[in-house]
Amino acid sequence: MRVGITGHRGLGADVERRVRVLLDAAVGAYDVADLVGVSCIADGPDAWFAEAVVRRGGRLEVVVPAADYRNALPQWHHAAYDTLLGRASRVHETGMTESTSEAHMAGSEILVDRSEELLAVWDGRPARGFGGTADVVSYAERRGTPVRILWPRGATR
Repeated sequence: MRVGITGHRGLGADVERRVRVLLDAAVGAYDVADLVGVSCIADGPDAWFAEAVVRRGGRLEVVVPAADYRNALPQWHHAAYDTLLGRASRVHETGMTESTSEAHMAGSEILVDRSEELLAVWDGRPARGFGGTADVVSYAERRGTPVRILWPRGATR
């Protein structure tokens, strides 16, 4: 099963803890023998999902939205990003250079196109900018890719 991830970044510590539990449970429900997680491995749900997939013995495919994507991520996340990228069985690139909203959406489209299901750590609200979680969910729905929303009851961002 090929499973992609999208989700809100910058979640508070309590919401992070609860989301990690939801992600671990979701990943644990798949047959690890044929689980392939597809992620852009940004800080937050992308990386937490990828870590859960790798920890359970699944394979990881990484989508890199732009050549300078890593540098646009928070410095504190670089070590985790590098570790996860090193664990990837395949890496897909958009061919774009700058880490813009357009590149992030292009990366998300590749991610959805390579997934049989999309997990979305999403509060159900509109995207705050182009290429946000709501836009990725909308793209998946238009493509007919099943979307499973993971959001802790009562959580806010």
